[in-house]
Amino acid sequence: MLEVILSLVALVVAGWAIAKNYDAKVVLFATGLVLLFAALALGHPVLAEKASSGLAWVDPFKVVKDLFVKQYSNAGLIILTLFGFAAYMSHIGANDKVIEVLSRPLAAVRSPYVLVPLVFWIGTILSIIIPSASSLAVILMATLYPVLRAAKMSPMTAAGVIATTATIVPTPLGGDNVVAARVLGFEHVVDYVFYHHAPITIPAIVVMGIVHYFWQKYMDKRDAGRQTAEIDESKLATKAADAPAYYAIFPILPLILTIFFWAAFKSVKVGLVEITIFSFALAFVTEMIRKRDAKATLKDANLFFRGMGDGFSRVVVLIVAASTMVAGLSSIGVIDMISHSLSDVENAGTGLMFAFSGITALITFISGSGNAVFYSFIELIPQIAEKAGVDPIMVALPMQCTSNLIRAASPVAAVTIIVAATVKANPLEVVKRTSVPLLSGFVAVLVFSLVRYA
Repeated sequence: MLEVILSLVALVVAGWAIAKNYDAKVVLFATGLVLLFAALALGHPVLAEKASSGLAWVDPFKVVKDLFVKQYSNAGLIILTLFGFAAYMSHIGANDKVIEVLSRPLAAVRSPYVLVPLVFWIGTILSIIIPSASSLAVILMATLYPVLRAAKMSPMTAAGVIATTATIVPTPLGGDNVVAARVLGFEHVVDYVFYHHAPITIPAIVVMGIVHYFWQKYMDKRDAGRQTAEIDESKLATKAADAPAYYAIFPILPLILTIFFWAAFKSVKVGLVEITIFSFALAFVTEMIRKRDAKATLKDANLFFRGMGDGFSRVVVLIVAASTMVAGLSSIGVIDMISHSLSDVENAGTGLMFAFSGITALITFISGSGNAVFYSFIELIPQIAEKAGVDPIMVALPMQCTSNLIRAASPVAAVTIIVAATVKANPLEVVKRTSVPLLSGFVAVLVFSLVRYA
């Protein structure tokens, strides 16, 4: 009983701190270490005898070290290379070229409301290449916003659509998909994305685009004559890309090669790391040939490694921090208690799905960040689901989607604040435009997951 009380107090304090925008990584590390030391104090070992350091009070720190090693050998290295590649693609102008190529046909569409779902769907595709919701929003405001305004789209409609572009795209290059696939036991991330993620999220994305059309049309009619938002050029820190048009192939090359090897050479063990490094090398050689300046090109290549460092600090450390908290909960015995209590419950899968998705939605809305919540809970799912006798995907997939969907419905999310500042509007006005389409996606994901997995 004491273990349960300590765990609940630790989780409540951690949730409160994350909701108050304390650094999620530090909060999760601190919570995990407190729980690990509490487990030791209550007579629970935190490591198996063979893995122990020999000093009980050192074992909690060894748990953290072992988790870093585990992440580097699994999803961590994939995430680092993907972040490094994205940073290099952004620097050489390849990302801008992809956006230019994909958005060019939109200039021919003159109906502002026909553009609404099209921009949302194209922006969703672009989030494969630019994984940061706030970065993608800044680029789209600089490149697409003038096109949308020329088509007579209202500033708030444009802001609402652009703020929701980076949500639940089914891509094997997504860090959350890489982690989910590993935790759920998939050998290849494409298997998870193709057979489970895409069948749920693609219909939900279609639903969101349609709801966007009707919601933005309704809001424009309601707000007719009251809209004063306009672009703030000072918020658009972008530069025109001088890269040739064929550079647009480089950012999507890892995706193409990943799907190609998965479909055509299943027996060949070619992973995302090898594919991403090859794509980086090809882009690097092309840059060197085009610029004919070896020194400058080599200097630019260093951005790949800086991007890897960004991926480490933003994602890998967060995953390890969340895993540390899970290790603390496991050591103190709470996970086993929850699992045993659910073993004989009828429809436990449905209850777990709603519970984890609901908690994720609440914390994401309050904090404006879904990643910390998702990475904290995903490690718990397989253990609890196995003991409860339910499919872990039924619980994990809706929770993963929720963490991405509810983010842009929060007035304190970075993407909401950036878009609001760019169009000189209150973040709550942007949330009015994003909330209904995003909530429709949230409901659609839950319904489709129930239909498929219940």
